[in-house]
Amino acid sequence: MGKNYLRKKLDKVTICGYKSIAHNNPVTLNLGNVNILLGANGAGKSNIISFFRMLGYMMSKSFGVYVEKSGTANSLLHYGPKKTPIMSGTLEFTDTKSAYSYHFSLSNAAPDRLIITEESIKWHRKTENKPYEVILESNFKESALADSKDSVAKSIYWMLAYCKVYQFHDSSNEGPLRQACPVDTANYLQSHGNNLPSFLLFLRDNYIDSYKRIVDYVRDVIPQFQDFYLEPNNNTISLRWIDNSATDYRLNAYQFSDGSIRFIALATLLLQPVKTMPDVIILDEPELGLHPYAIAQLAEMIKDASIHAQVIIATQSKDLVDLFDVENISVVEMDEKTQSTSVTHLKESDYKLWLEHYTVSELWDKNIIGGRPV
Repeated sequence: MGKNYLRKKLDKVTICGYKSIAHNNPVTLNLGNVNILLGANGAGKSNIISFFRMLGYMMSKSFGVYVEKSGTANSLLHYGPKKTPIMSGTLEFTDTKSAYSYHFSLSNAAPDRLIITEESIKWHRKTENKPYEVILESNFKESALADSKDSVAKSIYWMLAYCKVYQFHDSSNEGPLRQACPVDTANYLQSHGNNLPSFLLFLRDNYIDSYKRIVDYVRDVIPQFQDFYLEPNNNTISLRWIDNSATDYRLNAYQFSDGSIRFIALATLLLQPVKTMPDVIILDEPELGLHPYAIAQLAEMIKDASIHAQVIIATQSKDLVDLFDVENISVVEMDEKTQSTSVTHLKESDYKLWLEHYTVSELWDKNIIGGRPV
């Protein structure tokens, strides 16, 4: 994953008509370097995350696969196609010189399918009055952005391609985190950690400082851990490790607890070198199964990663939100009137007096900031 373009920041995302988000009550995310989406079960946090996952499928020309996996149009459009025949999304980026935007619309089509009916891009140099705008010609089935010859479209495509969703929830014996994988995989961490041992080997061989930082954080959270033992066997590699017992015994991935192996995946993602790191890292409830001390280390790693990338976290962890500034937090809740997801960005000035006496999680408990926990 080599990056050779001027880094651009994702400033704003607008979502209309997708899953729990109504078309006439869109969700707008105004994004900084660290963005915490705080909300109770059923508020719509995971739906916001899955919107970014859908974008990833669109950029890899696998939109049709995503629709089939996700339950087709009836599940993806807000209350189905009879109420919401069209959904749309707009993403706005900036760099030091210009502003960019990408807009798309998806429509219901028989039998219970979604097709891409509109795609447009905009580029506005800050020194010029008139923006450059292009409507892309789609084949309806897949995004036209990836194959466009337009230089602005190519630039926007790479911005979106480097927005990556990660989820490491499946720590079961059959899950991807514990399985052997080919030695020769992509030189970036895959979304479910399928290539975790080979990526760690890649870091050890090419970015030793980053590898050592990962090892240090894992040692801090797993006291018996000494180092990874990363030795290929017939072109495959497993996540084996050495403990601090000073024996020659090599332990395997099945001898990590669920929380431990999830933390290893999170540390590998968030402490990797800048050259391999996505521009936008999106995580759904990364705190699951972690000890409170590990959650504190997770917050440190998120802040560390945010120096070089934007990080978007969906969570309902009181321990995690209290480790961030209130300005980093947006409250996600289900609006009772519209029966749809709404997002409110918190401002420190609105809660300054409250925060002199209470933590953010205590204000959440008291329903001062909305999104009452359940």
